[in-house]
This record gives sequence, C-alpha cells and structure tokens, in this order.
Amino acid sequence: MQSLIGTGVALATPFKKDFSIDTEALIKTVNFSIDGGVEYIVVLGTTAEGATMTKDEKEFVIKTIIETNNGRIPLVLGVGGNNTMEVVQELKTRDFSAFEAILSISPYYNKPNQEGIYQHFKAIAEASPIPVILYNVPSRTGSNMLPSTVMRLANDFKNIVATKEAAGDMIQALQLFKNKPKDFLIISGDDMIALPMVLAGGSGVISVIAQGFPKEFSEMIRLGLNRKVDDAFEIQYLLSDSIDMIFEQGNPAGIKQVLQSLGIAENTVRLPLVSVDESLSNRIDLFVKKINKLT
Repeated sequence: MQSLIGTGVALATPFKKDFSIDTEALIKTVNFSIDGGVEYIVVLGTTAEGATMTKDEKEFVIKTIIETNNGRIPLVLGVGGNNTMEVVQELKTRDFSAFEAILSISPYYNKPNQEGIYQHFKAIAEASPIPVILYNVPSRTGSNMLPSTVMRLANDFKNIVATKEAAGDMIQALQLFKNKPKDFLIISGDDMIALPMVLAGGSGVISVIAQGFPKEFSEMIRLGLNRKVDDAFEIQYLLSDSIDMIFEQGNPAGIKQVLQSLGIAENTVRLPLVSVDESLSNRIDLFVKKINKLT
C-alpha cells in the first residue's frame, strides 16, 4: 500500500453560515490540499462532522470530493461506527471503485473489551471489498485498542493493511513498530507526534493541520521518511503552535478557523460543536499571516 505512505488529510466539511454544506468551499479545500502536495485524502473521517450530517449530505460530500479530485490522488473513505451489523451492511452495498481503502474507527460509546474490538473488525475485514485501515483514538471512543489486538488483526486478515494510531502514547506506538508484520503500516493520527512516529518507523500521518498548511506539513513528513531529521524538525517547530491551537477548543473548530483565515471556507461548525472564541480566532489569524509571510 505505497499510496498510503506520506500525508493523508482528514478533510473537514465546510458549512455556510446557515449550516448548509458550502460546495464551493469544499471544492477549494480539496484543491488546496492536492495543490499543496499531500499524498491522499480521507473522506468523511471524524473531522468531517459526519455525526451531524444526513445520509443525503454524506453522499453529496462523497460525490463532490470524487469529482473534484478527478483521480489525481488516492481517496480513503471513513466507514465505521458502533453498530457492527450496520457497518457491514454499508460495506456490502456501497460502490468503492473510487477509493483506495476504508478507515474504520474502533467502536465508540459501547466500550467493548479487546475481544469485542477484534470481532468487530473481523466482521469488517470479511465484508470489505477493499483494504481496511484500523483507527484507534481512545479520547473519542472511550476504549483503547491495544497493540496485541492490532497485531492479531493484522496477522489474521490480509486486507487489514494499516492502523491509524491516535492514542498519543509513544510507548504504545513503539510496541506496534516492534511487533508489526513487515508490510503493515503504522500511520500517526496525532499531528504533534507525527514526525517522531515516522522517525520511529511509521509510514506517515492522517492529519488535520495538513489541510491548513499542506505544503509545509507534507514536506515535513517526506523529510522524515527520508531521514532528513534536522530539516524535518525545523518545519515541526515552525508549525507546532498551530497544532496546539487547532485542538485547543475542539476539532474541527480550530482547523475551520485556519481555513477561514486562509480565505477558503467559513469557520462554521454544527451543534453540539461551536466555533472558536474571538481570542483563539485572532491568534490563529495572526499565525496564518506569519506563515504566509515566511513562505
């Protein structure tokens, strides 16, 4: 899965002030990421606010991104949930011809044990017609998919090709690197430690900040993959304040403020999320202006 090495962008869904989908801004966001040099785009990941979108809206977003991308870079589709049978049904009925893989989050709210997580992804692997990327993000799901469970899945199912690891725990990540099958990819789900994870043996990142600074962030990851450590960390330290800021008041409120500061999209999010406050908005705007002057 060479196409999943490097920087993937977890794309936000731009909304107008009336909370409807902003088609023009969505197209701009896709093109900005591609023109910035990212390797692939994740459609309808957590950052896309799919939890507050209707089925028709999701289909519209998928269609718009596929048409805008026009085959330029690989696409990954977020297909997950805490109802295993519902996820399996989608996998059996959806057309995946435009997608390289699916990204599937570990079940949230139900808080299954490790065997439950394994059985959930076993059902997904058996139903999916394309490769599967596992997604571990305990801060959102309420449960941690342990390295032993990831390795069990990776060894048992050839179409489980990668994991997006967003536990924020480098010790846990090192266990994955140590024990993974040769061709299994470990993808960072944390922007702040994406570079250290790459240097430890990771294959790249599925990033939020990269859609705000695609040129800089994707170059940092490429430098890391090529072991040009000093140059990579120079970019890391340049962007680190922005990574803190975009998560300070929740995702995707922060990255949507970056997109507004760039003139790409409004900073509107749907309830129960709210937009960043004036103080953070001003700080993000100043940071974007600073980066634009430097680059």
